[in-house]
Formats: sequence, C-alpha cells, structure tokens
Amino acid sequence: MASKQLRKLSSKKVAIFKIANRKGFAAICQKNLTEGRTPLQAFQRMVKAVKRHGFQLNGNPPKAK
Repeated sequence: MASKQLRKLSSKKVAIFKIANRKGFAAICQKNLTEGRTPLQAFQRMVKAVKRHGFQLNGNPPKAK
C-alpha cells in the first residue's frame, strides 16, 4: 500500500486567537477551525485537520493574537 504524498504548508498560514467569552484558543487554516485550551493544543489539532486534506504543516506554531 503506497502512502499518500502530503503537500507542504507553512505554519504562517495558521491564525491562532483567544476565543471571546470562552476559555481557550482557536486556530483557523485552509477552511478548518480547531479549538484547544492552549495555543499549542489548538495548533496540534490543526496539524491533524489539515493532514486529512493532504497537507503537512511545517514549523513552529505562530503566536496567539
């Protein structure tokens, strides 16, 4: 079974921000939205989400806004 070739995607395309009126942070990239208690957790969940669409995030998570 051949593995699927993943296209590279820069972590600069991910926007991480604090969710208003709630605990936690959210990340948006490539029409995907993920949530997490910390910015790192939101980014890690985004890595999984974009992988399902054939992309691989490279680099460190961006700073939360």
